[in-house]
Amino acid sequence: MSAIYTFIVIVLLLLAVGGLMVGVSNDAVNFLNSAQGANAAPRKVILAIASLGIIVGALTSSGMMEVARSGVFHPEMFTFHEVMMLFLGVMFANVILLDVFNSLGLPTSTTVALVFGLLGSAIAVSIMKINANDALTMSDMSQYINSGKALAMISGILISVVIAFVTGTILMFISRLIFTFRYQKIFRRWGALWCGVAFTIIIYFALFKGMKSSGLLSAEFMTFTQDHLWLCLAGVYLFSCLLMYVLQLFKVNILKITILAGTFSLALAFAGNDLVNFIGVPIAGYDSFMLAREGGGGADMLMGGLLNPVKADTIFLLAAGVIMVVTLCTSKKAQHVSETELSLSSQDEGNERFGSSALSRTIVRIAVSCSRWFEDHTPKKTLDAINRRFEVPSATEAERGQFDLIRATVNLTASSMLIVLGTSLKLPLSTTYVTFMVAMGSSLADRAWGRESAVYRISGVLTVVSGWFITALVAFVLSLVVTLLLLWGGVVAIVVLSILCVFMMIPKKSKKAAEAKDEVKVAGIIDENDVLGSVVTEVCQTMHTTTSIYAQTIEATLKEDRKALRTLVRQSNDLFYQARERKYEMLPTLNKFRDNYVDAGHYYVQVVDYLSEMTKALVHITRPCYEHIDNNHRGMSEEQVEDLTIINNSVSELYQRINNMLQSGDFAEIDLVLAMRDELFDHIAQAIKNQLRRIQSKSTSTKASMLYLTILNETKTMVLQSRNLLKSQKHFIEGQIPDELQK
Repeated sequence: MSAIYTFIVIVLLLLAVGGLMVGVSNDAVNFLNSAQGANAAPRKVILAIASLGIIVGALTSSGMMEVARSGVFHPEMFTFHEVMMLFLGVMFANVILLDVFNSLGLPTSTTVALVFGLLGSAIAVSIMKINANDALTMSDMSQYINSGKALAMISGILISVVIAFVTGTILMFISRLIFTFRYQKIFRRWGALWCGVAFTIIIYFALFKGMKSSGLLSAEFMTFTQDHLWLCLAGVYLFSCLLMYVLQLFKVNILKITILAGTFSLALAFAGNDLVNFIGVPIAGYDSFMLAREGGGGADMLMGGLLNPVKADTIFLLAAGVIMVVTLCTSKKAQHVSETELSLSSQDEGNERFGSSALSRTIVRIAVSCSRWFEDHTPKKTLDAINRRFEVPSATEAERGQFDLIRATVNLTASSMLIVLGTSLKLPLSTTYVTFMVAMGSSLADRAWGRESAVYRISGVLTVVSGWFITALVAFVLSLVVTLLLLWGGVVAIVVLSILCVFMMIPKKSKKAAEAKDEVKVAGIIDENDVLGSVVTEVCQTMHTTTSIYAQTIEATLKEDRKALRTLVRQSNDLFYQARERKYEMLPTLNKFRDNYVDAGHYYVQVVDYLSEMTKALVHITRPCYEHIDNNHRGMSEEQVEDLTIINNSVSELYQRINNMLQSGDFAEIDLVLAMRDELFDHIAQAIKNQLRRIQSKSTSTKASMLYLTILNETKTMVLQSRNLLKSQKHFIEGQIPDELQK
């Protein structure tokens, strides 16, 4: 047997490890977000419970491994060489696909990626076989491909997305009507009964979705339970209610117990049923290698042996579980994917992750119209009664989290119920689709999508859902192309793609990760002095960067340096976006202020606004300058160059004094700065008049004139905002900031 197949098996095993890491980063959102979003327990506790569920699920993994071996194609029709290329192509494509989606923070379905990846690779091999045999045509493709799985998956996608969203919306609306946001009082009376229902569904889900094929439950037990399902459910419900009631007597928060139990069950089902998505193909490749070696056949040996029942090695399963747990606890991409769902379901409004779109705006307008129609045709007393149930408590009363424990329980219960229902109906529901859409439905019903955030939240949901639907197409095409490259390129293609995928699996510290870390630090600040201290530092840094970018922009424009201007545009955009994010975070930050709220808050609002306007003016200078040079328009005339040079020198000198005062905290020269500003404005006014004369005499080009006037006007705006910023900081530092911050 050729050594290349040994190399392929090694690569498959390495990709299995990488697939586990990438896959867990994607699917962690399924079972972590409800507990994390409601702060049901410290993160370490949530991860520990989820990790236990993963280990149990991995050790009791069901016979779903057969999907990778014979679920999509007929292995008895393929040779050893062909199935090895097929499996290798699937793994290469899946690693690339999932890594890209995770980097973008978009959850996707590993099940869909696997099935359509197998389908694409199998079709690629089939095409090669048909082309090599003149007796075969494309109509003979059915001999090699089992397309039923793909059709079942498509139907599962369509059904699960709609049903999960509607179910989450209805259950959350009913639950909120019963308990309201101030649920503590009524929950003491009826909470045991309500949590009993949730606990029963979660237990049933864990047993029959997560462990039904594990071998730990005897066939007699499973048969008895199926024959007496309602009796068993009633018994479990009564036991759950009694247990919850007793725990309540001992002052235990049964909502948190229910949420943690749901987290365990979803993690168990994830590992037990979705493990095939990550290691099924590599194990199938290893089994093929062992079959070929034991059978004494070569590359042309048919792989009918893959039809035999799978006997998963416990060592493999345990190792897979350990890798998944380590990845779960350390993966930054898993946190990035989780942030997407949490930001879309958060009860608080703030800096939204997604922008607006025409479709989302249309949907919101339709929803607003329907809401107004409902209000017009519903008795006022009924509306008032409903609205009172949805009154969100103040920040001091609310729980610290994106949403409360009631919604977290609804998310877990509804997801478990739908997945169990889909399994009983033999409908291939995706756990990612179900959990995400249930969370979105509950967010809508809980009025988390207000008029201020609805457009952006809906746009985010549409982005994620569209990503799901293109997953199947991308996985299919990518696997088909990669497998064809492997079949055509041989050893060279195998080595090159192996290096590429290994490189993609190496953790990389990106700029976004660093920014996210900074955001976490800011989000954790609870002392207003820390907030204000960071603002003082940010003002100094922003002013220094603004000075540098402005001076370089004027110089690069006069020299017509397109490359430098392109870099300066990017830098000014980054500066503006940072200031804008601070502005969007203004209200949540103000809510953290306690002492000296009015004075400190007034200063904070002023500074944030001045920073935003100043950086916006800078963008309005750099961007037109770059566009002018990039479009090869005529440069500045000698008179314009002379005026801009004088103004640039004046701005540089003015900003140098402003920066010195901001850094030292000594504002003795502020009157001098004011005089320099007035002198600069006189220069700008005179330069504008000179330009108007040149325009009248037609001694300058139109494009150059427009750019010149834009630079002058935006410079004036930028300097004006800088002066206001300096004045505001002077008043606050001298009168409000404690001595330790001045130092």
